[in-house]
Amino acid sequence: MISKKIAIIDDDVAILDSLSTLLDFEGFEVNTFERGSEIFSYVQKSDKPCLILLDMWLSGEDGRDICRKLKTQDSTKNIPVIMMSASRGLEHTAIQSGADAFIAKPFEIDEVVQKLNHLTA
Repeated sequence: MISKKIAIIDDDVAILDSLSTLLDFEGFEVNTFERGSEIFSYVQKSDKPCLILLDMWLSGEDGRDICRKLKTQDSTKNIPVIMMSASRGLEHTAIQSGADAFIAKPFEIDEVVQKLNHLTA
């Protein structure tokens, strides 16, 4: 089985560690980033992720701005982005910024895996 490569961006190291461990167990190849700006140099590599899981509120950065930038660049506009937030009422603004899906924190890992599988199929 070929693993699906995903990138996770969240400034909470505990969330990165838990998601990375759980998704690795589910067969995903996971790369994690604590700063949103790091994703832009990462996606310039030839082996782009097939999906980006992006927190909406990062230290000093707005995930919606990062999503908009990803969705306007030719090299990344087709990579699905799932935005995450503890603020459940922000799904609409996440989708407006170009996100393909939204997950509210705290989340169920089954919901995360289902959305990842759906968007990377």
